[in-house]
Amino acid sequence: ELLLLLVDHSAMPITCPRNENFAKLSAGYLFPVINKKKKEFLDANPDAKLISLGIGDTTHPLPGPIADAMAAYAKGLGTLEGYEGYDPKSETELKTKIAKSIYNDMIKPDEVFVSDGSKCDLGRLQFLFGSTAKIASQDPAYPVYIDSSVIAGRSGMCNPDTKQYDGITYMPCTPDNGFFPDLSVAKDADVIMFCNPNNPTGACATKAQLTELVAFCKTNGQILVFDSAYSAFITDPDCPKSIYEIPGAKECAIESTSFSKLAGFTGIRLGWMTCPAECKWADGTPVKQDLGRIMSTIFNGASSMAQAGGIAVLDNMAPVQEIVKYYLENARLVRETLEECNIKYYGGINAPYTFVHFPGRDSWDVFDEILTKCQVVTTPGVGFGPAGQGFVRISAFGQRDNVIEACRRLKAHFKK
Repeated sequence: ELLLLLVDHSAMPITCPRNENFAKLSAGYLFPVINKKKKEFLDANPDAKLISLGIGDTTHPLPGPIADAMAAYAKGLGTLEGYEGYDPKSETELKTKIAKSIYNDMIKPDEVFVSDGSKCDLGRLQFLFGSTAKIASQDPAYPVYIDSSVIAGRSGMCNPDTKQYDGITYMPCTPDNGFFPDLSVAKDADVIMFCNPNNPTGACATKAQLTELVAFCKTNGQILVFDSAYSAFITDPDCPKSIYEIPGAKECAIESTSFSKLAGFTGIRLGWMTCPAECKWADGTPVKQDLGRIMSTIFNGASSMAQAGGIAVLDNMAPVQEIVKYYLENARLVRETLEECNIKYYGGINAPYTFVHFPGRDSWDVFDEILTKCQVVTTPGVGFGPAGQGFVRISAFGQRDNVIEACRRLKAHFKK
């Protein structure tokens, strides 16, 4: 006790250097900021009945067979015969089913890396690239692409005028280019991050556009990180659900996807990456060799209970696809509401997101207006990048009654 009294703790600051890249981040992560605004509104208006069509979180209950499979597996862990620890037997079965059910055997099971979801994988992939690798990303885009690149030291400071980070190539996706970017601006990049269907715009690239993208990456020796987390929502036969439907993609593309939106696993956490053997570094080393080392070094595997659920999903795709249709019907209701209000929108057909345009206005101002006047939570487009300014994103993830009520409120406020 006497020794503790003699120690001046105030004179012992942490001397370990901080990752200086955190100081470059220009703002808090988008969705916690939205949640803070929601809380402030509810604190000031405790009787308000907010409807959230902001964050893309699934709301529909799991189909019975999937919930039952996880429950049975969890119960089995309480028995000597059913208990498993590291390396559950289910992972091999899950990889095999993903290769067959999702990719129709275009991908081999040993080219599938099971994980706890796309967001985590997109962060882990930063370990794969050399320290000087330059990143290009769609704009607007899922914030993880840019923020993880900044944290990994692949950028300079954020330019206060452009709201873009120096050293990162932004590929604007706007109504003027049909939300498919001019790829030539990314010629000097080493890695292209591409989300399809796009979050937040809801745009979905055609086979011809993705063929152009793959050819561009191969010509310039680039890795394509293809985020297909929303591929289950594609209904247009001219829009591929996997980048590997494009000839040559196996030589340059890593695909990241998830059970989150496909099957309502946002809280259960299960996803996967694919990296074909044909994708190789300049020295001939297979990229999947290094990716496997990353996964074995800093990841201990997806929850065995989640994997049991994933297997059940692939064994019960009919009810899973009915839930996807349920959300797409919600998106149709949103689109019809916007048409009645004479408000321009994009997306919402091959994706659960509708990108709503308010030309000349600040995205956060529109967000605040819809929050206060309609008591509906959306997502400001500018939170996904500078090219999202003037837009808000409306999510189709919600219970039908809530979506109908949100549409009624929007019409009451905006319909002339």
